[in-house]
Amino acid sequence: MRKLRLGTRGSVLALWQAEYIKAQLQSKYHDIDIELVIVKTKGDKILNAPLAAIGGKGLFTKELEEMILCNHIDIAVHSLKDVPVDMLDGLKIAAFSKRDDVRDAFLSDKYPNLESLPHGARVGTTSLRRTMQLKNIRCDLDTQSLRGNVQTRLKKLKNGDFDAIILAMAGVNRLDLYQHVKYIMPLDSSIMIPAMGQAALAVQCKNNCSLLEFLAVLNDEHTACEVLCERAFMRVLGGGCQVPIGVNAVLKGAMLEVSAVVGVCDGSLMLRKSLVGKKAEYEKTGVLLAEEMIACGAKEILQKAQMINLSTLL
Repeated sequence: MRKLRLGTRGSVLALWQAEYIKAQLQSKYHDIDIELVIVKTKGDKILNAPLAAIGGKGLFTKELEEMILCNHIDIAVHSLKDVPVDMLDGLKIAAFSKRDDVRDAFLSDKYPNLESLPHGARVGTTSLRRTMQLKNIRCDLDTQSLRGNVQTRLKKLKNGDFDAIILAMAGVNRLDLYQHVKYIMPLDSSIMIPAMGQAALAVQCKNNCSLLEFLAVLNDEHTACEVLCERAFMRVLGGGCQVPIGVNAVLKGAMLEVSAVVGVCDGSLMLRKSLVGKKAEYEKTGVLLAEEMIACGAKEILQKAQMINLSTLL
């Protein structure tokens, strides 16, 4: 029997994701024993500061990646949106799972949707990308940092710390949060462009190892085209969790439409663009959109956003 050590974060959502990949593998390979190894990352340990304040790449992945390289685990399962486009040397994403609902979600026990929130309502989110787009829609909203796992965030909503919170629809679906929150409303991607790789899982292992072919059965080609386009966009544009960037590619037959947004956190300055390319040229399409946005001043906007973020943290 082949044994495999699968590394994962310890939150309820991360464990759901790890168990999902474990089940997928065991359905393909009946003679396999998979052990879950729970790892605490920097992003899990530091909960008293916004993500932008602790900065850096790989806040939720680095420890898992180092464990692969040190042979303490064989593979790691990540939320793809947490995986930097430039990974540690010697690592590779062996498979992208089939994407769930890519949209963000509005959750509240008092108000049915974003439009019904009162003036100055407190909205919790960890994401600068979400904050930017929320403030662009409703500049009156009081957006506040909301850290912790999904259960912690829900507790703060229930306790009245927030009038509403924003989560990913994929997490809502995976944890079946409909029984816990009165109002859950998806936010259309035309209103709030998702994060790179949102709703997809990444299965990571060492590069040039026998596991690459073994794990390839998990790969969803449709999802891979979309997320590799998004990652190509991010690689050219740069940025990370310290600046507000959204990008979402949608594959429709032989064509791929990718939309992106950059801006500053208060929503007062935003640049949005879309581009359609061929499925076979998914990475090229992401690169071309990034170059178009750079030509329209995206780099300068992101520099301004980063300066504003730094000034608010000092």
